[in-house]
Amino acid sequence: MSLKYYAHPEALVETEWLAQHLRDPNVRVVESNEDVLLYETGHIEGAVHIDWRSDLQDSLIRDYITPKAFAELCGRNGITPYTTVIFYGDKSNWWACYALWAFRLYGHDKVKILNGGRDKWVAEKRALTREKTKVPAVSYFVPTQRRDAEVRAFYEDALAFSQKNLPLIDVRSPGEFKGEVTHMPEYPQEGVLRGGHIPGAKSVPWTAAVREDGTFKPVEELEKIYLVGCAMSPDKEVIAYCRIGERSSHTWFVLSYLLGLKKVRNYDGSWTEWGNRVRAPIERSA
Repeated sequence: MSLKYYAHPEALVETEWLAQHLRDPNVRVVESNEDVLLYETGHIEGAVHIDWRSDLQDSLIRDYITPKAFAELCGRNGITPYTTVIFYGDKSNWWACYALWAFRLYGHDKVKILNGGRDKWVAEKRALTREKTKVPAVSYFVPTQRRDAEVRAFYEDALAFSQKNLPLIDVRSPGEFKGEVTHMPEYPQEGVLRGGHIPGAKSVPWTAAVREDGTFKPVEELEKIYLVGCAMSPDKEVIAYCRIGERSSHTWFVLSYLLGLKKVRNYDGSWTEWGNRVRAPIERSA
């Protein structure tokens, strides 16, 4: 048992807590998975489904939906500006963290993660339903702006961090970091022409932050991995990246909410942008 608490323990809920609050009118449970068909096979009672691609991303430009579209997405899913949104999903909450990060991009701060995600809920033999969740539409004001500068990094930001030797965390697999492969095993090659990593980046695979059951490691272990192992501190800015921004959003959550770093950004362009960028500097390691 950990003797220390996470910086923001309120950002996590356990399965037992959620089971007791499924009918809380101030809570909306959101399932967001890599496998977009998984929700239909069974989901937590009352949970709505948000598709990381079709719901959160612009269908034409590689960017996120407009603030107006975000307000409409929330409204039709029964989410008001005052609703606490609890995210969960597969892959130890990769895409749940990604969806949470996207909500933060639009200024929705009442967000939490179900510790252990979908897999832990299922492992505990808690109930799932195939009944489609129907919620009454509500009003959500259109955000006046997105918080790109606060939680998001772009190519130019990552390049500046590399040139100034500021903290860059590559959360991909060791093979991707070394340049041996350009994608994870059994995943599609998404058109990346070069493998390797951003010069100066440190390799800390996202899996370092979780136990085998998908729950987050105790704060002492996380501090050893990131604060000691990567010389991070609350006063330093950090940029995390992966392949398309989903794994790095998981690390962004760990650094921001569990360790309390205040200047963490997710480079969602990640390696699919960097590995195709003309003249972008690349390092490879043995």
